[in-house]
Amino acid sequence: MAALNLARLIAVAADTIAAHAEELTALDQAIGDGDHGLNMKRGFEAVRAEADAFAAKPLPDALKAIGTKLVMTVGGASGPLFGTLFMALGKAIAADPDRKNLAAAFGKAVEAVAARGKSQIGQKTMLDVLQPVHDALAGDKTAAEIADIADAAAEATVPMKALRGRASFLGERSVGHMDAGARSTALLVRSVGQAIGESA
Repeated sequence: MAALNLARLIAVAADTIAAHAEELTALDQAIGDGDHGLNMKRGFEAVRAEADAFAAKPLPDALKAIGTKLVMTVGGASGPLFGTLFMALGKAIAADPDRKNLAAAFGKAVEAVAARGKSQIGQKTMLDVLQPVHDALAGDKTAAEIADIADAAAEATVPMKALRGRASFLGERSVGHMDAGARSTALLVRSVGQAIGESA
């Protein structure tokens, strides 16, 4: 794998979330609490503020620290879920991961998010993006292909009926709207691919 510039990756992710904060809020206003964009922006700006400190740590420790920061700053339902994703990834990843280790660690992180959210694929959540991304990672897809798969997976939540979270209270009225968490997950996947591509 290309050498990972974690500080650059954090900057790209934070820029991406900030640029799409209004879109994420609009998606969440349709079927959720309407706070997803602002919450995610706040969390990733907090991570950005400590990017150099995170980047100085070994990768597993850095990911766990980022996860902890997200839990503390994102709030809402998303904070614990995105925090769990990063913390579980940090627990399972090697300090200098190869593709096989990254895919295996990401798989563990996806399982941790499913357990934390008591959810599974097909319930109109971020898992509907995370699982296809894991499969693509394990299947040796390129970063660009993985980003496209993530975008398509987020789009695929539109016709789903929400079965978890605030959106599930709407029942059939949740159909026809993209899940905000799925969209933000896809945005982060693309930003990671972009940052890794820059350092290749």
